[in-house]
Amino acid sequence: MKTWIFLLLGLSIGVSAMAQNPDPKEIIRKVDEKLKGTTNRSEMKMTIIRPTWTREMTMKTWGKGDDYALVLVTAPERDKGSAFLKRGKEIWSWQPTIDRVIKMPPSMMSQSWLGSDFKNDDLVQQTSIVNDFSQKLLGTETIDGRPCYKIELIPHEDAAVVWGKIITWVDKTEYLELKTEFFDEDGYLVNTMLGKDVKDMGGKMLASRLEVIPADEEGNKTILEYQWMEFDKPLSDDFFSVQNMKRVK
Repeated sequence: MKTWIFLLLGLSIGVSAMAQNPDPKEIIRKVDEKLKGTTNRSEMKMTIIRPTWTREMTMKTWGKGDDYALVLVTAPERDKGSAFLKRGKEIWSWQPTIDRVIKMPPSMMSQSWLGSDFKNDDLVQQTSIVNDFSQKLLGTETIDGRPCYKIELIPHEDAAVVWGKIITWVDKTEYLELKTEFFDEDGYLVNTMLGKDVKDMGGKMLASRLEVIPADEEGNKTILEYQWMEFDKPLSDDFFSVQNMKRVK
């Protein structure tokens, strides 16, 4: 009888320890899978805010797993038709105004996307937050009234990544990134991204508004607002081709 009591006690202690110290990689995996689904589609508006001007853009996006992504700019007129394609580790850009397809080298992933505070890598997601980083649970904090896991992500030495370190706060219940800080290789804070306006998007509770705020550029901000999202609808691999990137609407 005592043996069973000790076994049950040990089991309860083990379960409690797992609940208090969850696997941070599994948390990040859930965040990633929730946002991507097996496939995803969306329409969004991006607002670039500067001290003396503001510019708006709209776009459509399609994604399939970790290997495929396509982003199409739909407005304003001067940028309409520009597209960005990810196939595996290859990234392509289509610029209809100059009738040119460009294969983007890894060095371009850290550059600004169309003058915004997002990087090229943020839009096409060449970097995998699950596979290209090690994850460490730093503790728990509350963001906007929501209990969150605070997780540090450090890139693997052989990973071609934009950031030197990322710290993210993930909602414990809905697995949402409510706050993320991006650091360069020297450990300096570059950007902070805030997830706001949590609501049902395509059957999932997601942050419908993302705000990226540069650390050293006062008055600068980029806001990304999802108009709608849908998940797990059929999309063939052939949809994500250079030829289709040039004609998709």
